[in-house]
Amino acid sequence: MKTVLFICVHNSGRSQMAEGYFNHMAEGKAKAISAGSQPAAKVNPIAVAVMREEGIDISQNKPKLLTMEMMEGIDRAITMGCEETCPLTTVPTEDWGLEDPKDKPIEQVRKIRDEIKDKVKRLIEQIAPN
Repeated sequence: MKTVLFICVHNSGRSQMAEGYFNHMAEGKAKAISAGSQPAAKVNPIAVAVMREEGIDISQNKPKLLTMEMMEGIDRAITMGCEETCPLTTVPTEDWGLEDPKDKPIEQVRKIRDEIKDKVKRLIEQIAPN
């Protein structure tokens, strides 16, 4: 089974939404985890709210520190727009260049969420096609 690691600095918004979408949409054909280089204390409550609108519950998720052990068994890493603060990875990596939802109004977070959804859908089609 293919495994994707979504990485952002705080692991509280973009990467949590991507992990939630990926695991929901992949339907067990692949899996995702997420982590951050400087994890926040909790998942952004607005990210939780906009994902709940999609029927995906990330309220129990906890931001996690990115470790080298997480890289073991990963097929691909996706950074979320952290640019120079993105950590180095040991697997094929692409950056999605997404805006950070931190301190943004819910309307803007919904736009970020929808962009993540589209990108996750395309990623699943690439690595875990029907």
